[in-house]
Amino acid sequence: MIEKVIDGVWWIPGRDKFLPDSHMYVIGLPDSGEFTLVDCGLMEMGAYKLEELDRGGIPLKKVKRIIMTHTHLDHIGCLSDILEAAPDVEVWVHKDEADYLVRGDDRIVFGNQMFESMIRSQYAIPDGYFTTKVHRKLEGGEEFSLGGISFTVIHLPGHSVGSIGLFNEEHKMLMSGDTIYADGAIGRYDLFSADPGELKRSLGIIAELGVDMLLPCHNRIVRRGAGPMVQSTVKQWQALIGD
Repeated sequence: MIEKVIDGVWWIPGRDKFLPDSHMYVIGLPDSGEFTLVDCGLMEMGAYKLEELDRGGIPLKKVKRIIMTHTHLDHIGCLSDILEAAPDVEVWVHKDEADYLVRGDDRIVFGNQMFESMIRSQYAIPDGYFTTKVHRKLEGGEEFSLGGISFTVIHLPGHSVGSIGLFNEEHKMLMSGDTIYADGAIGRYDLFSADPGELKRSLGIIAELGVDMLLPCHNRIVRRGAGPMVQSTVKQWQALIGD
């Protein structure tokens, strides 16, 4: 079920099947006239996400863009369903992963060959299935007003080369993708384009933000008081991850 986080931010929890399904977030004050989606979800979850948008009173004609925190399968798997329902929506991705999508290089989506073989056999996915037009290639550092709410794009490589977070200074709110979760967990760093040293540095960036609200793309969200948890998680993993 779609849930309000704060005024202008909603959370559509993922529905894990035999694979994890990423959460989708919706950004935009109702009177702003526009909405932004953050991430999509796993294949076969597009209808569910679209139903929840309708239930939450988010008209597709007012959805202007989808920002991907990164492009692993559990985040981008149902993007085609969203774009079929709302073909005018723009896709925004960090430039380091956008280039893979544009040229149809699915390695960035699957992460490793074993996982790719399993998924292709189960879903009969052809080569180039995730080829996507990217309307805006992000770099990190951009500041946007998304439906009347300000966010800064933060490049957080490590889990994948183009992972990003979206940070709202007013509420100290971080949409962290898969870089850091609640309860001491972080994203894995053994997949294609991952880099443990970069992840260690990205965790250091997060530690400096003063995060109070943590909105990751899996598991639970933290609506208030996330700071001590974030600091503890960063300290723990920076000691475990090699450069």
